[in-house]
Amino acid sequence: MGRVCSLSKIVSFSSPPGGRWYFYSSAWACLSSRFQAQPGSSSRSYANVAENAQNVGFIGLGNMGSHMAFNLLKAGHTLCVYDRNDAAVLSLVDKGASKADSPREVAEQSDVIITMLPASSHVEEVYTGSNGLLRSSRDLRPSLLIDSSTIDPQTSRVVAAKVSTCRLSTNARRIGFETPIMLDAPVSGGVGGASAASLTFMVGGPEKGLKAALPLLHAMGKRVVHCGGAGTGSAAKVCNNLAMAISMAGVSEAFALGQRLGIDALTLSNIFNSSSARCWSSDTYNPVPGVMENVPASRNYVGGFSCQLLGKDLGLALMAAKETGSPIPLTTQVHELYANICQKGYSHEDFSNIFQRLYQGEPLHTEDKEHTKDPLVDNT
Repeated sequence: MGRVCSLSKIVSFSSPPGGRWYFYSSAWACLSSRFQAQPGSSSRSYANVAENAQNVGFIGLGNMGSHMAFNLLKAGHTLCVYDRNDAAVLSLVDKGASKADSPREVAEQSDVIITMLPASSHVEEVYTGSNGLLRSSRDLRPSLLIDSSTIDPQTSRVVAAKVSTCRLSTNARRIGFETPIMLDAPVSGGVGGASAASLTFMVGGPEKGLKAALPLLHAMGKRVVHCGGAGTGSAAKVCNNLAMAISMAGVSEAFALGQRLGIDALTLSNIFNSSSARCWSSDTYNPVPGVMENVPASRNYVGGFSCQLLGKDLGLALMAAKETGSPIPLTTQVHELYANICQKGYSHEDFSNIFQRLYQGEPLHTEDKEHTKDPLVDNT
């Protein structure tokens, strides 16, 4: 009896409504070996994608993109990079990448393109500008284009539609597509997740494009959810960051109030993280300096995800809410709070700085850390 099984049977389970989770590691190894064992199967082209789609162009080498690109290099892919920041480009070149002088030049050297850019306007420029990916002609070498930027869903749909009108050039590496395919695939996990290759990808676009992208996404992250058609990955990211911002503001507000009521932040963190208040903002990205190591709060909010970028993402949520007639009063208020922080000169600090810059919370004092015990002393 044949051993070939469908992709969903091997690498998806507990599928959320309207989406499908893909998990890699041993499942991906199983998938590859089974396809290779069945050279006559209809799924063989998928195995060829995993084996051959290795000439990657990466555009956008910021805090996230630089780590993602380096992980592709570490996974054995050939990389051509472009960014306006020469230092970021040279850092990747020193690690084995080649460089290009424009997005158009990247497209001429790559079978797959990945972009990681700050805003919708940058995506439009990189794809459709005078030296953009789509400007040389209607013929494209890249068969697959993946945009991991956090942008508005409508821009994702418009750019994907423009890509779909192109043709594959004569030197394109064909991986089962008649025309190029674009995916919107924003990520969650922050700079730490980008560095550790543990990102979550939220993907919008054709499933056949996602199947082709999996080997590359596997090199940069741990899980992928297919959200639906073009633009749905971007929509998921906007909703995710909306919830993240509100959560961080709420946790910071509670910590600051707790301090004024005489509870040190470590004690309150221990309570939060074992009760109904537990969330990413308390147990993984705590905003109180001194509570956790290796988070922006432990280094004066340097690095991480800037208030400026979060404000941009909240603006995307407000725009989407207006387009759909959705009331989002909490987002409106949190957007105003972060606008206030940016106006005070803290726009480039990590967004967890709301704890100090707005709520005027205090760092954890050494004596608090030394004398704080786990408050859950009796579990009976």
